[in-house]
Parts: sequence; C-alpha cells; structure tokens
Amino acid sequence: MFVTMNRFFRLIFCGFVLAIAPLAVVGQSPSAVPQKTETAPAPPEAKPADVDSIEHIVAALYGSISGPAGPRNFDRLRSLCYTGARLIPSRRDQSGKIAAFSLSVEEYINRSKPILEKEGFFETPISNRVESWDHMAHVWSTYQSRHTKDEPPFARGINSIQLMNDGNRWWILTIYWEGEDKDHPLPEKYLNN
Repeated sequence: MFVTMNRFFRLIFCGFVLAIAPLAVVGQSPSAVPQKTETAPAPPEAKPADVDSIEHIVAALYGSISGPAGPRNFDRLRSLCYTGARLIPSRRDQSGKIAAFSLSVEEYINRSKPILEKEGFFETPISNRVESWDHMAHVWSTYQSRHTKDEPPFARGINSIQLMNDGNRWWILTIYWEGEDKDHPLPEKYLNN
C-alpha cells in the first residue's frame, strides 16, 4: 500500500510540476525564455523597402506570390519570413469539420510552385486591419484571388498575419488563412478598411 501510495503521490507531483512549469516562464523576461534551436537555413537578405513597415511587408507578401503563369521569386517570400515561420491553410470538409495544416515556408513553396508555374495567380488585399504594440503586430487581411488581373475574383478569404519587429525590420511569423464559401460569407466589417 505504501509503495502504491508513494507512486501515486509522485505521479501527482510530477503532473503538477509539468502543469505549472509553462506558467513560470510567462512572467520572465524574453531573454529568460528558452530558445528553440532551429535547423532551417537563414532567410535571404530582404529589400529594405519590403520590411521597413507593416504596410510594406504585407504588400511584399502579396507581391511575392502574385503574377502570371511562370516562376515566382520565392527568395522574396523567404526573405520576409522569420526562421521557423509557419503558413497555415485551413479548410472545412463536406461534413463541416475544420482542419488546419501547418507548413514551413519551404513546404508551402513546394506545394504551390507547380500550380503557380502553370496558372496565373493574383492575390490582393481588399481590407487590412492592423493591431500593433511594441515589437508585435497582427494584420487581419481580407484578400481576393484572381487568375488574371482583370477578371472577377474566383476566391476570397482572410489571412491572419502575425509579425515581429526585431528592432531593424519586420518579419512574418505566421500566416493562417481561411477561404470564404457560400455558407460562410465574409462579414461586411472585413470588407472595408
């Protein structure tokens, strides 16, 4: 009985420590937060005009994936994204269940490259809502997608973009997006600046 109770209390104690350990980091300074070791290569050098403001990095993001059928300058996209950045498309299946797929920048490029080389793709913002404080920002960017610049959009949705300023420039940390569908139209408040 003692051995069983002793094991029970050790499990409870270990569970308690594991549960509160992340909370202990919250109150610490950023330099005290453990850093994740990243094996991805450093991104290429960005054009200063692409990363000097929130508005410019969002415009550069759209510009890096948009264009007529053919190769894209994916180094421009790479240069906007912080090491370890994630691109997260989401979708709703036929039963209504929602799923998200977390991709690295390279996984996104490998997935989209054949399509972008085969078909024209122009994605532009309809409206951007920006919230920022200190070194962090969030852009709620309503987009529309076309195969050519002058045709009606074939898709619309929202990009949720998280950004960080390291004191020298802005970086994209994550882009999470959802496309509009007939049962889930974009609300009017996200269609106007």
